[in-house]
Amino acid sequence: MAHTEDSTQELLQAHLQLLHESLGYIKSTALAVALDVGIADAIHHYRGSATISQILAKIDVNPSKQRGLRRLMRMLTVSGVFTVQYPSPSSSDGCDEALYQLTPASRLLLSDSRSPSLTPLLTMLLSPLLASPLATVVSALVRLEEQPDLSAFGIAHGETVWDVADQEAAFNISIHDAFAADTRFLMPIVLKECGRVFQGIESLVDVGGGPYGSAAVAIAAAFPHVKCSVLDLPHVVAQAPSDSKVQFVAGDMFESIPPANAIFLKWILHDWGDDECIKLLKRCKEAIPTRDAGGKVIIIDMVLGSGPPDEKRKETQVLFDLLMIAFNGVERDDQEWKKIFFEAGFKDYKIITLLGIRSVIELYP
Repeated sequence: MAHTEDSTQELLQAHLQLLHESLGYIKSTALAVALDVGIADAIHHYRGSATISQILAKIDVNPSKQRGLRRLMRMLTVSGVFTVQYPSPSSSDGCDEALYQLTPASRLLLSDSRSPSLTPLLTMLLSPLLASPLATVVSALVRLEEQPDLSAFGIAHGETVWDVADQEAAFNISIHDAFAADTRFLMPIVLKECGRVFQGIESLVDVGGGPYGSAAVAIAAAFPHVKCSVLDLPHVVAQAPSDSKVQFVAGDMFESIPPANAIFLKWILHDWGDDECIKLLKRCKEAIPTRDAGGKVIIIDMVLGSGPPDEKRKETQVLFDLLMIAFNGVERDDQEWKKIFFEAGFKDYKIITLLGIRSVIELYP
């Protein structure tokens, strides 16, 4: 087909698209700064509406940085993290400064809110230790030489993210806090929208549930008759609270999983390649009874392309897929999930797309 000359507007739109993609990392940088200095908490202090001067005073930044903060807030309001209300020319209330206000997104950053905060999760995602290797992510996709045993994180640091976490206590804590924050945010929604997946079971093992066992604790609270346990590595279980309402079991999920009606895998399988996932799912299958006896695996993970055709949702999913290259992990579409499920010996599965970018998958033996 012959190439037709693009119109001026098409060329300008193409130019805009490329610049927008190239500068996208600045959005992440702006959000990281907002988290670091506590802008959301500063606005919340003034009952959810604050001027630049008030924000500066609360975050203890030199007043000379007022112009810089204003420029940062302009970026964060355009991206929708905050909103801004400009003074009316005819205003008689004496306020001649713009008022910056919280949004549903920035309310999830509050440290003293009654609702769960996502700040620990976002702080981990934006940390230099994790973000720096991502410069190699896209190039790793098209490299001629194969390095199957090295993730982008491994190439940058010489060790896996889990090895570094074992050695650096602060990073290890940030990872567990991040996952726990995500779980505290997500599980009330899971129980509200998809609670039926836990009905009819008497026992459940949360595999890789971390030292807090936040998901298992939430399930046990909602379904007191369900005996909930958490399986994790010995050094993780050693950090578990002694007064928890769930049982913690030390072990290796690739070796064996305690028997239960249901195995729960929240954001576990995307950390691993297909071979490891198949091995883990086989261990899950060995631990549960038949489908007729109520056996199943409950998975919370992404299904690429699932749910309503929302561009932001689709883009966030594929961004996560590139992020997972840092760990040698992968986000999967329906057919990729089907492949590993059936290779692990399972017969049927059901996808429930009610969790934003993630889904609940019920997997049956």
